[in-house]
Amino acid sequence: MKAKDILSHVDHTLLKQTATWQDIVRVCDEAVAYHTATIMVPSCYVRRIHEAYGAKLKVATVVGFPNGNANTAAKLTETAQALADGAEEIDMVVNVGWLKGGETQAVTDEIRALKSLCGNRVLKVIVETCFLTEAEKIAACKCVTNGGADYIKTSTGFGTAGAKIEDIELFKQHIGPGVKMKAAGGIHTREEMEAFLAAGCDRLGASAAVKVLKDEFEKEEA
Repeated sequence: MKAKDILSHVDHTLLKQTATWQDIVRVCDEAVAYHTATIMVPSCYVRRIHEAYGAKLKVATVVGFPNGNANTAAKLTETAQALADGAEEIDMVVNVGWLKGGETQAVTDEIRALKSLCGNRVLKVIVETCFLTEAEKIAACKCVTNGGADYIKTSTGFGTAGAKIEDIELFKQHIGPGVKMKAAGGIHTREEMEAFLAAGCDRLGASAAVKVLKDEFEKEEA
């Protein structure tokens, strides 16, 4: 698989609490140069990026991040502002406590509410697999499917573990036909990126992808 093909599936990510505008500009420039799918950034920078880069860059941001247990009204407000600022994709964190407590209808209703607000723009649902049992992961698949989200996503990268191939394999068995998969958290090597794509992921959340693949990309483009 060519480097440019891998990078076309990457949400080039910078979500560290310490990220400055200068840091954001650096990763935005990398995203433009290496043709990543999106730039994934904190919502406070979305408007500035949209104004600075316009159509050159697809901006994605997170909602309810990283814990997921804000109330639904807060998540809706956060989503509405991000969309108004120019975000084209929203990665929301599921309410893990509700999911673990068996409140799957509440989880589904929250996902549906955010997807309704997003309309044609993409909604990804981070289910934070490191905190879930297999049964809870299966329940999460059903919530994401029934809520109408576009993607199920493994992890925030801020939990106790990140993406695992076995979780992607489990998702494939239980998500609806319209739901795509995103692996995120702890993806550091070319081999890992290829493995997740081969397993059926459409997107990868990775802060290291450009660093790992830039030299190879440049040789391909030369």
